[in-house]
Amino acid sequence: MSKINDSEILELFHNPQTREKGFNLLVKKFKEPIYWHLRRILVNHEDTNDVMQNVFLKIWQHLGKFREDSKLYTWIYRIATNEAISYIKTSKARFHIQIDSENENYISNNLKDDNYFKPSEIEMKLQKGILKLPAKQKIVFLLRYYQSMNYNQMSEVLNTNVNTLKTTYHIAAKKIEEYLKEN
Repeated sequence: MSKINDSEILELFHNPQTREKGFNLLVKKFKEPIYWHLRRILVNHEDTNDVMQNVFLKIWQHLGKFREDSKLYTWIYRIATNEAISYIKTSKARFHIQIDSENENYISNNLKDDNYFKPSEIEMKLQKGILKLPAKQKIVFLLRYYQSMNYNQMSEVLNTNVNTLKTTYHIAAKKIEEYLKEN
């Protein structure tokens, strides 16, 4: 991430003469971590790029109303997570997607053929195990495992209490562990 801090970005953004510069710095700082956060949820590069555009558009539209009662990082991750969930819901409605072996094969092939992600065999198994999780468990697992996000931050991002998140993560990790043992 960039060396510029969040308060400097917000200060630049709130000044009409430096608004674009502030936003560009925000994008530069958060583009890569948000991309990988979304990518782990959505799997597909093109879907991730589509959702990223929506995320940064929402940030642009609502950053002026950001109350700073949470960290900018947390606020952005909340927007990204909600956009990913919305995208999944509308995709399922549009394409009537059901999680079955055909879709699992499609997703696996998508991961293998992706120019932006070259997983090892164990990473492929881990990704397949993650894909089998229900949406909430998947997101909690991804935030904790890949982002090393603590439970308090996750609580702010997902608007869920800490104890529920700990339980959800524990259940998700056990399911993935079982999947890895069986496969």
